[in-house]
Amino acid sequence: MMRKTFLLLAGVGCLGLLACSATAGDFKASMKAGTPDLQSIGPIAFGPDGILFLSDPKGAAIFAIDSGDDEAVTHAKGLDLADVDGKVAALLGTTADKILINDMAVNPLSGKVYFSVSRGLGPDATPVLMRVLRSGKIEQVSLEGIHFSKAELPNPPKSGDKRLLSITDIAYLHGRVFIAGLSNEEFASKLRSIQFPFAGVGGGTSIEIFHSAHGRYETRSPVRTFADYQIGDEAYLLAAYTCTPLVKIPIDKLESGEKIIGTTIAELGNRNRPLDMFVYNKGGKDFILMANSSRGMMKITTENLGTIAGLTERVSGTAGLTFETLAGRDSVMQLDRLDEKRALILVKADEGPLNLETMALP
Repeated sequence: MMRKTFLLLAGVGCLGLLACSATAGDFKASMKAGTPDLQSIGPIAFGPDGILFLSDPKGAAIFAIDSGDDEAVTHAKGLDLADVDGKVAALLGTTADKILINDMAVNPLSGKVYFSVSRGLGPDATPVLMRVLRSGKIEQVSLEGIHFSKAELPNPPKSGDKRLLSITDIAYLHGRVFIAGLSNEEFASKLRSIQFPFAGVGGGTSIEIFHSAHGRYETRSPVRTFADYQIGDEAYLLAAYTCTPLVKIPIDKLESGEKIIGTTIAELGNRNRPLDMFVYNKGGKDFILMANSSRGMMKITTENLGTIAGLTERVSGTAGLTFETLAGRDSVMQLDRLDEKRALILVKADEGPLNLETMALP
């Protein structure tokens, strides 16, 4: 799940987590001291002032916690660390095959790296939050007695695997927390937005897309990862789905109870699940960087993104926005931006551990 965590201005508009947001004030004022009743831990994302948003797919809830990590520092050095899963597991008193790193988020202020981790496998795994310091030291982040607030999502799937897809990605954008996932409704694919500090939670917007690899319209496949992008005066979400359609969705159409059809702007290949993505600028041009389960890491152009015709016919192969697959980046499990020129990646070594690496943006 890509993390959109700082302001970046480009010629075509605003990119990134806090882009174009005029929200001000004390975001932590509504938080109360206590221990979040997390049933699971999935996608995570940073907001303002070191606030970290934790998703609980099993509990169908979002928690905003005061990480205490709100000091802005210059992190000129990269961060490279071998055997991350082995080191995390050892701290938790287990082995690497008994944990799962669900997501990774870089705090844009401090450059520290956070992992949402399941200790144990299956629905009864224990949710854990871990942190990598700039020194490379790994530590567990205690959730006892912290300041936090909570938003519960209405109409999640009742149980089973679909329940764990109630939240598939989250991001803080324009003063709101955006949440992708499934509901228990007929049009199951949902995008929700919650004003932060948390207010009421609406029913979300039902999303229909044309899945060009399947040659049909679909309403029950969740967005797997998304990024925000400004085209002219209009803000969009760029949403990626399994198998792998890329869709643009206007943010101002995301109203509770509405049903909208996204515009499929690319087909990036079937038998694949997008993992993380973000938009960046290099050489005066904007690109989308996307990590995938089986199709490597892609650098996708944004040229003609505002005018490209939506795909409405079955596609065998790829179509729409052009892209290149980056050589040697076919085992990236997690991706997040470190700064304007670098990303952090969690890479699966051949038959070996997960390693944290710094890479230059291509």
